[in-house]
Amino acid sequence: MNVNRFELKKTAMLFFDTLNGYVPSPEPGKPRVLKPWIENAVRLGKAARAAGLPVFFAKGNHRPDNATTALLLTDTNNSLTPWPNGEVTKTKMHVIAGDRSSDVLADLEPNPDDYYVVKYRWSAFFQTYLDLALRTRGIDTVIISGGSTDVGVASTLYSARDLDYNMIVASDACGTSHDQRAHDMLMELVFPRMSRVRTTAQVIEMIQKAIQ
Repeated sequence: MNVNRFELKKTAMLFFDTLNGYVPSPEPGKPRVLKPWIENAVRLGKAARAAGLPVFFAKGNHRPDNATTALLLTDTNNSLTPWPNGEVTKTKMHVIAGDRSSDVLADLEPNPDDYYVVKYRWSAFFQTYLDLALRTRGIDTVIISGGSTDVGVASTLYSARDLDYNMIVASDACGTSHDQRAHDMLMELVFPRMSRVRTTAQVIEMIQKAIQ
């Protein structure tokens, strides 16, 4: 099986946590400026839709009272800040179920025919219907874009590998708000062992060649 294998009918587009709650609102009177990786995600979305790929959105769905959020013993929070005096506390979630914060970015042009996979943990596969939906459509290859690279994207990649999916990571359509070194390390030293790592331009070229 060749590394360049790519079949449109067996491929889906997955956006991970590309939601309002993770994208700052513009300052009053100023235009909205999207990060480069989100702009690349938008480009990917347009190419995927033009090719007829099914589009999936994995989205956080946390309860307002944090009742579905576990309190785990870790050295730091997600931002690598040590807990004050070693006391671990639940932090405020960026996206809340039923709130605008959990809505997909309008820039990605979400529509009713897309798949909305609500999740409560890092992996888009953990106790969600994502695996079922993909297998029902005969999909064995998933293009992934989103953030954070070192949190949900990485967790989803590990799960997908264990479920035998062929993953394509759009490296410059993923991002992190934590530490860029983690993103770079994963893209260079980890993800190539469990997926194909490509730029947005390369993924779009793959899609367009498959159409011809």
